[in-house]
Amino acid sequence: MSEGRKNVQFWLMIGGAAAAVAGVGLAFTFQSPRTVSVQEGYRGIAMEQVYHRVAVANVAASNKVPEAQPAVDPAGVPSKEAYQNVQVLGDVDANEFIRVMTAMTEWVAPEQGCTYCHAEGEELSSDKLYTKRVARRMLQMTQHINADWKPHVGGTGVTCYTCHRGQPVPQNIWFAPPQDPNGPRMVGNDAGQNQPAKAAGLASLPYDPFSPYLAGDPANIRVISKAALPDRTNPADIKQAEHTYSLMLHMSNSLGVNCTFCHNSRAFFDWNQSPPQRTTSWYGIRMVRDLTVNYLAPLRPEFPHERLGPMGDSAKANCATCHQGANKPLLGVSMLKDYPVLAGPTAGDRRTGEE
Repeated sequence: MSEGRKNVQFWLMIGGAAAAVAGVGLAFTFQSPRTVSVQEGYRGIAMEQVYHRVAVANVAASNKVPEAQPAVDPAGVPSKEAYQNVQVLGDVDANEFIRVMTAMTEWVAPEQGCTYCHAEGEELSSDKLYTKRVARRMLQMTQHINADWKPHVGGTGVTCYTCHRGQPVPQNIWFAPPQDPNGPRMVGNDAGQNQPAKAAGLASLPYDPFSPYLAGDPANIRVISKAALPDRTNPADIKQAEHTYSLMLHMSNSLGVNCTFCHNSRAFFDWNQSPPQRTTSWYGIRMVRDLTVNYLAPLRPEFPHERLGPMGDSAKANCATCHQGANKPLLGVSMLKDYPVLAGPTAGDRRTGEE
């Protein structure tokens, strides 16, 4: 074989290998065009939601609601008289109380069973396990959400299953991230940017969109100015705007929607031109802050070290904790109608841990 023919064959092999690599890359880069576009605003202003059929099918499969526990005949006595140390749901009928406890076991610890919260060999009234003490507070939190945050959850409400989905620890929680050792640099603080994180949609935006906005003493989220140039009415800079976009990306991914689900594309800042979902979202942000400050963060002393985050804080909720890819958790199906006792009392000081 001549030297020239060998060279031709060599370069053909190189070209074929490059084409194969490029083909594999393209196959995993682009989604098939099986999408559906839903127009939600006036034509010409890009008020559309684009859904990929496979993603929609996956969300539907992961948001199935379990069958409700069968109804029971009333026992005729409240649970606090039938059982000891019932600090929540004490006024509920004793048989209905057991029905709710059975459902909670299915929602939170189907593999571990009752012993996830009740120590084996101990009386059911024992508070030995931290999981029981935490579960009691989570019951109070559920009641609080359903009774006091109707502007966000409406009549649909939430149950333990909304977040847990059969897992003792919800899939989507967050902890305060460790301090970035490379934050202060010679050229300035990078504000956590260029460190792609799932929470920020793997973008170059700040990797922690939660601590500044969803915890105590939150920063102002709105950073879009109404003026062409910076002025005293909007002192926020580009860095703050990028932190806001990091949170918005999280919200978009959590609900499986794009920006125009809550904003009018022609005037993102204008509430008068925004869809109703923006108001619902506004309440949702404040609800998460309330839960963090008054329910989740104070539970830190109850948890063992291995259940705390890298900075020693307890797990906290964000939009994905409940929504899990659906703009309405569990696709809008209400489980509360089957467990009305979780709607809870509207009065009282549940935030203090009392009935």
